Amino acid sequence: MSGDDGSRGARVAPAVAAGALFAVIAATVSAAEFGGPVAGFPTDASVVHNIGYALFNLGEYEVASIPAEGFLAAFLIVAVALDVAVDGAVYLAKREEGDTVVSALGQAFTDGGRDGGDRR
Repeated sequence: MSGDDGSRGARVAPAVAAGALFAVIAATVSAAEFGGPVAGFPTDASVVHNIGYALFNLGEYEVASIPAEGFLAAFLIVAVALDVAVDGAVYLAKREEGDTVVSALGQAFTDGGRDGGDRR
């Protein structure tokens, strides 16, 4: 029966940690003061164009009508996260058989390493 107590303790510790994390986040959100609504952007402003201007640091030439550096940071963070996700998917799609790496598509686009040039 002592084996059951060890596994129960191993399951309780992560649950307590998750509960404590939830309590900290709930206390932080409930104590936070959110400002009132902002006026928004001008109707003729394009967020996409302003992100491009911020990307190439053209704001000093007064072509940007809204400050878009915050959007640029979010854009770059999402781009890096998506790149990591795609790289991870490609890495996980590879599998090894023996000592060689086999593509996720198998032999769909190859002749399977057969001798000769004919594809039958």
